[in-house]
Amino acid sequence: MARVRTWAALALAAVLGIALTGCSSTGGKRAEDARKAQAQGRAAVDTPRWTIAMVTHSGDGDTFWDIVRKGAEQAAVKDNINFLYANHDEGKEQAQLVNSYIDKRVDGLIVTLAKPDAMKASLARARKAGIPVITVNSGSAESKEFGALAHIGQDEEIAGEAVGEELNKRGKKKALCVLHEQGNVGHEQRCAGARKTFDGTMQNLYVDGTNMPDVQSGISAKLQSDSAIDAVVTLGAPFADTAVKAKEDVGSKAEIDTFDLNAKVAAGLKSRDLGFAVDQQPYLQGYEAVDLLWLYKYNADVLGGGRPVLTGPEIVTAKDAAKLEEFAKRGTR
Repeated sequence: MARVRTWAALALAAVLGIALTGCSSTGGKRAEDARKAQAQGRAAVDTPRWTIAMVTHSGDGDTFWDIVRKGAEQAAVKDNINFLYANHDEGKEQAQLVNSYIDKRVDGLIVTLAKPDAMKASLARARKAGIPVITVNSGSAESKEFGALAHIGQDEEIAGEAVGEELNKRGKKKALCVLHEQGNVGHEQRCAGARKTFDGTMQNLYVDGTNMPDVQSGISAKLQSDSAIDAVVTLGAPFADTAVKAKEDVGSKAEIDTFDLNAKVAAGLKSRDLGFAVDQQPYLQGYEAVDLLWLYKYNADVLGGGRPVLTGPEIVTAKDAAKLEEFAKRGTR
């Protein structure tokens, strides 16, 4: 009798094993099929082909926003989304672009709030039209107030505080914070945060970010007139290389540090032309914004509970450069 029970138990275990293997195999196959579909530029879902538009405050040629857009586009492929993109660095024109997409009755909007006053009425229109909105990158303080589902990005003041603390670790005493876009509240918050935690003194330098020769001459003049400046912090990856050139122009020994990451910044960290960078993972901002709107449309899911979904800050230095350089070259970091 005991032998019969033993064989019965073994048979049951075998049947359960086959069933579990089948379930595991099916689940694994589905995950693998989804991965392959995305790699081949095919949707991994069978939901309706919703249209989502992203409107940013980017100027033309800003590599940071190329990375944000790449993340959004890759998520859109996976989620069977028709993705539209537009940008303008002036608040009024950015709002007009948002309004044009509202008029087209898109299924979702992703917007930045670098100049929130200019965008408030447009987001109110979107809310009235029943179009869900995710804010990214800038405007975490205004996002919930303006009716957005969630904000994805870094808290700019916290990111600035991390910079101040890193400058302290490096023994810096006098720093320059270079603002390349006047009226951008996020830039002001970055410098204010750095000033809050930095034990030394920090000055703001306003330059015209659309004119690189102006940026370079402005930094050069400041470094030449004050040899005590031992750190320059730029607020965007494209400006770090310009700051390095300005430093070389006048023979300054100031360390150049920057917000944001791209291939040139990764190379600069590796060569030690740059001290550190603050990475807010722009690819993740674009990717998650599209994904969250898809999740909301499909399943009414919302992340953050009214608080920002943080993608940074992460301080990266020469020791991180090798692993980041590969990702930066392909345009995802």
